[in-house]
Amino acid sequence: MKKFLVICGPTASGKTALAVECARLIGGEVISCDAFQIYRGLDVGTAKPSAAERRGIPHHMIDVAAPTENFSVSDFERMAVPIAEDILDRGKTPVLCGGTGFYLNSILYEHTFGGAPADPFVRGKYERIAAEEGRERLHERLREVDPESAEKLHANDIKRVIRALEIYELTGRKKSDQRDGDVPRYPFEAFEFAFPREVLYRRIEERVDEMFRRGLLEEVRTLLQSGVPENAQCMQGIGYKEVVEGLKNGDLQSTMSDIIKKNTRNYAKRQETFFKKMKNLHRIEPCGIDEAAREVVRIYES
Repeated sequence: MKKFLVICGPTASGKTALAVECARLIGGEVISCDAFQIYRGLDVGTAKPSAAERRGIPHHMIDVAAPTENFSVSDFERMAVPIAEDILDRGKTPVLCGGTGFYLNSILYEHTFGGAPADPFVRGKYERIAAEEGRERLHERLREVDPESAEKLHANDIKRVIRALEIYELTGRKKSDQRDGDVPRYPFEAFEFAFPREVLYRRIEERVDEMFRRGLLEEVRTLLQSGVPENAQCMQGIGYKEVVEGLKNGDLQSTMSDIIKKNTRNYAKRQETFFKKMKNLHRIEPCGIDEAAREVVRIYES
């Protein structure tokens, strides 16, 4: 039976190593579901797995976009779903690995919408708002009329944000009030490590320290010097935006590090909230990667 294996959870929780070992055990290939590992040149700050860490396991959706590009959830879905289906067609298992819940869900589910017809005039109006005022302003418009849909849709998912606004304008009814939803593409089982919060926070602090040791400052300087604007989408990721601001303000590395750690802890809490709602989620007690992978595969195959 065609079935996805999902390794998810907050940042610094050991997803990459677990996904690689699981893929090795079951003959799988990893699809990265990370909003910033898609960008070429963003290696240190995204904890992008090295060739050695990948251990010969094919990895997909890494380094697929230039750092100057805008990349939406819809773009990710358009590229990643055919990859997942190709992996299945070759008799292998797609191992979806990442902490960006919207990207994960774009592969796991087909999204259905209300029955309102498309209106090119209305759609064009919102596309211009996105282009001229920014996707955050477009998302804020949706939040004003349909906060439930805005909560479910990422600001980068312009296509679906526009569709929700279009439904509201054409019908006077919120998309969230209509009988639509998410239809699973294939069965899946999802897994995450159940780290106590204080342990997770310690792992986050250690990861941030390691990023600075590996050259995060130099990586950001190189990106800026190569012509990547400081307001580029890729520079909005945690670790990058704080260093950009720190370089402008003359902050010490220790100050940047403290801010990144704080923002990462806050992000991890939001990730935990998101994944608590994920269907078919199994929480694995922290242990060695080999032991955890065997337990994941046992549950996945049962």
